[in-house]
Formats: sequence, C-alpha cells, structure tokens
Amino acid sequence: MGKYSTEQIRTIALVGQSGSGKTTLAEALLARAGAIPTQGSVERGTTVCDYTPMEKSAQHSLKLAIASLETNGNRIHLLDTPGYPDFLGHSLPALAAVETAAIVINAQNGIEMMTGRFMNWAARRGLDRIVIVNKIDGENVDLAGLLEKIQTAFGKECLPLNLPAGGATRVSDCFFAPAGESDFSSVEEAHRQLVDQVVEVDEKLMEVYLEQGEVSPEQLHDPLERALREGHLIPVVFTSARTGAGIAELLDVIVKLLPNPTEGNPPVYFNDPADGSPASELTATPDPAKHVLAHVIKVEIDPYIGRVAVFRVHQGRITPGSQLYVGESRKPIKAGHLYLLRGKTQTEIQEAVAGDICAIAKIDDIQFDHILHDSPEDAHIHARPIELPTSVFGLAVQPRKRGDEQRLSDALHKLTAEDPCLRIEHVAQANETVLRGLGEMHLRTVLEKMSSQYKLELDTRPPSIPYRETIAAKAEGHSRHKKQTGGAGQFGEVFLKIEPLARGAGFEFVDSVKGGAIPNQFIPSVEKGVRGVLDSGFLAGYPLQDIRVIVYDGKSHPVDSKDVAFMSAGRKAFLDALGKARTIVLEPIVNVEILAPEERMGDIAGELSGHRGQIKGSDSPRPGTVQINALAPLSELEHFPARLKSITAGHGSYSFDFSHYEPAPPQLQQKLVSAHKPSAVEE
Repeated sequence: MGKYSTEQIRTIALVGQSGSGKTTLAEALLARAGAIPTQGSVERGTTVCDYTPMEKSAQHSLKLAIASLETNGNRIHLLDTPGYPDFLGHSLPALAAVETAAIVINAQNGIEMMTGRFMNWAARRGLDRIVIVNKIDGENVDLAGLLEKIQTAFGKECLPLNLPAGGATRVSDCFFAPAGESDFSSVEEAHRQLVDQVVEVDEKLMEVYLEQGEVSPEQLHDPLERALREGHLIPVVFTSARTGAGIAELLDVIVKLLPNPTEGNPPVYFNDPADGSPASELTATPDPAKHVLAHVIKVEIDPYIGRVAVFRVHQGRITPGSQLYVGESRKPIKAGHLYLLRGKTQTEIQEAVAGDICAIAKIDDIQFDHILHDSPEDAHIHARPIELPTSVFGLAVQPRKRGDEQRLSDALHKLTAEDPCLRIEHVAQANETVLRGLGEMHLRTVLEKMSSQYKLELDTRPPSIPYRETIAAKAEGHSRHKKQTGGAGQFGEVFLKIEPLARGAGFEFVDSVKGGAIPNQFIPSVEKGVRGVLDSGFLAGYPLQDIRVIVYDGKSHPVDSKDVAFMSAGRKAFLDALGKARTIVLEPIVNVEILAPEERMGDIAGELSGHRGQIKGSDSPRPGTVQINALAPLSELEHFPARLKSITAGHGSYSFDFSHYEPAPPQLQQKLVSAHKPSAVEE
C-alpha cells in the first residue's frame, strides 16, 4: 500500500441497529473500490468483517472490525460495529477513532432503538454525522415517509444529498450535479435546501448566494465542513448494499464531502499531572512533526498471533521500529511491524500518520484505552473517556471439571482484555466468580467462546445480587487497643466520626487530628483498619459505601504504639460508630429499555409494576412497535428475559444498564440481615 497524507484519509464508523445492513454495506464499499474481488454475503459467511466462526454462525457482528481500503487517491478506514446493545463495548470505542459516524437505518424498519442512541452518542463526541438509509430495494418501503420521520426525530438539518430514483434501482445526485428524476420530492428542491442550510454558517458566501442565486460545490466545500462539524448539517444518503444502488455515490460522498482529520472536530485529551494539580484539556493536532499521540480502541487476542492492539493515530507519525511508551509506563517499547487491517487480513505498512487506524502485535503491555506516545513527558496524558454502560447482567460460573480453575482464570483475563464491558467479580461472601455483561446474549456469546476457543465447560447459575450497605445518620466511634505481653506492649487509641455521603460518592477518609495526638506515621494504619471493614460490611455482610470517616483525636504511647495497634483501634472505632449510625442495605436499580410489539404494552407494564418497576416513558419508534423505558430493582429481574420472551412470543428485546443504588424496602432489609451469618464474632 502506498503512503498517504493526513488530508487523504477518511475515517467512518458504521453504527446503528442490528439488521440495518452495516456489514453488507462495508462489503459493498470494499467491492466497489476494488479492495476485494467479489462482494461476500452475511448469509454465506463470506464477508470481510464478520470473519470469526461465531459471527458466521450467528449471522451478525459480535465485535468491532476494521476494513481499510484505497480509492481515488484516498485511504478510507471503515469501522463495522455490532448493532445489538449487548455488544456496545465493541461499538462505542469506534466513535473515539473517527471523524464521522454513519448511522445506518434499515429502510424497512425505519428509526429503531439504537438509531437515536447512536445519533446522541456521536453528537456528544462532536463527530460529523451522516445518515445512510440502506435496503431501499426492500418491499413496501416508504422512503419519503422515512425521510420525514428522520427530520422529525433528528431535526431539519437532516437533508438528502441524493434521492432514490428508478424505483430505488439508483440514486440521483442532489449536490454535485443536481439534475434528473427521483422517486419522490424534487432533486432541484433538495439541492436548494442543502445550499440554504450550508450558507447559513458563512455570511460572506450567503451574500454571494443571495446576489448570484447559486454557488459552486467548490465554494460550498469549506462551509459544508463547518456545517458538518457544528451539526448544522446531517446529510442523508440512500443505498442498497445488496443491489449496489447508491454505493458508488456513497464512495464519492466519503471522499469529496466527509472530513479528513484536519477538517473534523479535533480529539480532546487530558493532561493529568502526577503532582495532583488539576487536569488540563489539550487538543491533539494532526501534525506529523509533533509528538505521537495514539489511542488504543481495541485489543484482540488471537490464538496464533497473540495480542493485537488496534489504535488510532491522532498526532505525530509512527514507523516500524518507533520507540513508544504505553500509558504511564516509563519503559519504552518498539512498535515493530505496523499493519493495516481489512477484517482478519493484515497488510504491513511503513508509516502511520494522523488519521490512520492500524495495529501492532505481540506487545502484552498494551491494554484497551491506553495512550501510545513517544515522549516520557506525555506519560500523564489520557484520552477523553469513552462512554460505556455499566454491566449489571450476571452469571455465577465455575468450571465443570475439577482442576480447571487456573485455566478459567487465564481465559477470563484474556476475555476481559478484549471486551471493556465484560467484568469479573469475585464475591467472597458467596464464594462466587461472577461474569457481568450487558445482557443475556452478551454472556451467552462469552460462554460459547469459552467452550469453542478455550475448551472450557462451565456450570452457571444466577449470581447473588450486589447489595451494598451505607449509613443514614452521623455517629461517633471510639476504641482503645491495649495489649501487654510481658515485653513490649501495644497501644493505640482512636476517636472518629462518620457521616453519610451522597449516593455514589464512594468512601472518604479525612485526617483531622490536631497537635500530634496520633503521630502522622500511624494515620495510614488507622485508615487501613477502617478500610478493612468496608468489604465485609456491618449489617448484612455487603460492602459499605458512601461514607466519610473523620479521625479527629486519639492517644499514643512513646514505646508501645505500633502500626498494628492503630490498625486495630481504627477498625474497632469504625465498627463502634457503625453500630450507632443507622446502617441500611442498598439495592441496585437498573435502567430497563424494552422494544416490543405495541399490543403487548399493557402486559409488559403489568410485569414491571408487579416487580417494583417504574415506567419512566414510552415511545413508538415505528408503527406497531413500542419502546419502554423503566427503572427496576435488579433483584426483581432474574426471570424477566424469559417472561418478556413469553409475553411477546419472542419478538421483544431489552437492555439493562446500571442506574443507581437506593435503600431496599424494610421487608427485604430484614430478610437480608436475618440471612447474614458473620464469619466471626466481633470483639
């Protein structure tokens, strides 16, 4: 592959609801550009992006795939993402690596649950957005009505760059050479609306337009890029990835109108100094002469190649053999070989510049979301956080075969490295290893991979609910630890106060000791003793949170005071305060998003309300379908997937996302407290 400047690079993430045809669209673009000899098929398992055996079997994407291609003197990095909410851990990182989010809509289904969510996520990251209406050749599609719904849902700035023509067998250009027939509306009117929208961001060009009545595409280019950056224009294009209608035109739009890295909104980084001073925002500049800044958006562990890290270069230039640093590590690594990706195919390149998305292999230190840089002084630079949902759907797992515990641990370590939304919890109280993901499909996929790739068979069961404890009132605690054994003794005395924090604030330890009543060297021991209580809880054995502990007084002995004495005194003083502070149990509340047939709304509402759920709102993304947003206690949702499947005859879908903790009902609190059997009686 040849060398390309930053201005010759385009990066596009294909996002949207599962079934909108993103993978087939990527395949059609690759074939049209000559990157592959023939267009593959999802049904036949021959696409570039869905290359794993599990994806071929499922016939939908399970992970982020990169497909780079070259056309008309430009390099395009396509990022094909899964559309199911269960796999957002693979979809959302793509938005951190591109200038443009292409929201793909199935013309037959219209606006769906994930359509609006991806539009919002892309807007919050400041990305240019384009809407691709795919499958325009489908039966009984109302493209005019769909365009109207898109504009109603997402604003009048959603304007067509082309319109379907010839019974959706082709498209007519509305921007470069606006002429010809269309299946609905008018090409000339669509062109006028586009120009009107673009010139609004450029007063001088607006004056020219008002005087002359027309401006050329060349004159519109810079204002159009600004309109895209500001969200003042969201182009809409029409395609059929199956028949090829609109694919050549989409390639033209990508090359001629979508931004290169110098034209999009620049990525935001943060410099978080080690000295504790406030973090400062900085902007990466797509300049090859500057220090390297590259962001790792994906890690894949191949059974033959090993760890492959995929990253987007935002600043500087990387070549094979470049010396790089990983995150805050002071130990340099060598980049070794650089690869462009096209599905599972790796093509070696000699340089990567700002805008490139490429990969390096066999460097175990690189993790998801790491920053690669070439200067030790940049060790504290971090990327803008990627918005990822909290994983709450859980399964307790254990190996079916005795002796496989270490193999299970190794496999889980690799799987969590690949999937930022897969979490492992070790619950000491219940002696459980819990897999947490974004839904039933997510965890089922993980278990299938465990079996097929790692040859591990697991037994699963519903996990214990991750309750928490906190306090509802302020209190004071005191403890004196004094021990004499004939030789050197132990002495430490601690006075402390505890008070509740806002929900979700965590834990704070404050040293307010005056006059050296507790020598400074023993304060960490007091804190260690206090923290030792947090995990084991006080009331029902669940971890404590949202508490501030203030140590304000104490006593010491010049000879007998030791770390162990103040650790014990701190622990017992904390327990003393907890006994006076109205300790309560908190239960996790989750956001529930349901998509189901409209006629089942009443049954679903009844199911939720019968399990302490609260419906927060509903919408109708398309005729005959209802989207329900609700809050419900996680403890009440163990059987919800099966109940939803029964109520909707398999036509309903759902997603869970952690919302907050709130006090459990008194009856449940009493049940949990009664069931708790402390492992040891406190002194």
